[in-house]
Formats: sequence, structure tokens, C-alpha cells
Amino acid sequence: MFGLFKKKSEVEKLHEKYKKLMQEAYQLQSVNRSESDQKYVEADEILKKITLLEQKK
Repeated sequence: MFGLFKKKSEVEKLHEKYKKLMQEAYQLQSVNRSESDQKYVEADEILKKITLLEQKK
């Protein structure tokens, strides 16, 4: 109940964005391969940001 008002950290926000991009890329895989590849590239960039933030802790 008290977790309702907890603010998300930058890493948590990036994890959610990464997960969303990976789902979109997977769904686009059979429809439009170039868009799917672009989503994977964006997701990879976010993953790099996440690892940098986690290493700083």
C-alpha cells in the first residue's frame, strides 16, 4: 500500500522503456523488419544507459 506513492528511479523508468521497445520490436518483426531493427537499436541504447547507471551505484 505504501509503495503506491514511491517515485520510480531513473533505472526503473529505463527498464520499463526498454521492455516496451523490445515488445514493439518483437511485434513488428513479422510486419516490417526495418522498423523492428530500429526498435532493437533504440532498446540497445537504453540498455547501455541502464548498465552505466547501475555501475555508478
